[in-house]
Amino acid sequence: MLQNTRASLPSPQPFNTPTRSSAPTPLPFHLQPTSKSFPTIKQQCSISRRDLAIYGNSCLLLLLGSQGVEVSKARAEEEVAVTTNTSNIDQQGEENNLNATTPNCTERKPTKQVFLDVSIDGEPVGRITIGLYGDDVPIGVNRFSKIVSGAAGISYRRKEFVKIMPNYVQHGGLRSYGVDAEIAKGTGGDLAADTLVGEWERQYETCSGAKNVAGSVGIVVRDPSKPPPKLKLVARKGKLEIDQEEVGADPNGTEFIIATKDSPELDSSTLVIGRVVEGMEVVKRISQVKTVQENTSSPYFRVAKLIGDKRAVVAERGFNRPYSKIIITNCGVLA
Repeated sequence: MLQNTRASLPSPQPFNTPTRSSAPTPLPFHLQPTSKSFPTIKQQCSISRRDLAIYGNSCLLLLLGSQGVEVSKARAEEEVAVTTNTSNIDQQGEENNLNATTPNCTERKPTKQVFLDVSIDGEPVGRITIGLYGDDVPIGVNRFSKIVSGAAGISYRRKEFVKIMPNYVQHGGLRSYGVDAEIAKGTGGDLAADTLVGEWERQYETCSGAKNVAGSVGIVVRDPSKPPPKLKLVARKGKLEIDQEEVGADPNGTEFIIATKDSPELDSSTLVIGRVVEGMEVVKRISQVKTVQENTSSPYFRVAKLIGDKRAVVAERGFNRPYSKIIITNCGVLA
């Protein structure tokens, strides 16, 4: 029986490379695996205990390290939050202490009153009554009240408003030359703004918040837009020397402004001496007068202003100047 079985098996055929035309010959029997895993897989997955222990410890260290990083990040965020809250609390405490110790310049009480009667193109439009802070800014109030009353030999009578801006109107004050200057010298008056600048510096440092609010009255003591001195060569004693030429003139301490709206941009140039107590409608009437339009966007004006050309300074003085003649017809101190 065994011999017949062997004889019945087909004889082995030589190995031939299969071609596209011939189909593969099916095997008469299939190999059955004797175990669940193949030998090749066992060779590929064979890992020693030492390597397994090393890999396991490395994974454990990586896991613990990532957890430690997350914990450290959370702690750092908590510390930053606590520090921020503490700094905010300290800052609020400092602001409260500063507000408690720093006076508010908008809550001062007037000690005396002056009046200004105004006309536009010869037509009277009303009276402006101003309350002055004599206790807080004595130098500025003394200067302004003397000019209003005429005690200094000169006065605001017949003098014009020269600039109308969206937030304020400005009076031209007195001239530092000509008849006004001669009369001021003859009566011992002073048209310099040096003493007013010192008082403005003290007010600027001690008062908190905006000083030039709607209805406030202030004296112009400095010009922050004034260009720096222009350098030029001058021949002196046969030698060329570099000299500085001042472009424009500093305010003489007689120009004043009346704010129609809150104007914090004026805090750097104006000493607030009082506020309008009556006649704010007259001020609004002045602010509605048509003015010369600005031309500061012109490239020619920008270049001239940059190099300190005097023509640019003169042209800038004409900007926002009213077409109508706005004059103080009468002024004085109220009893």
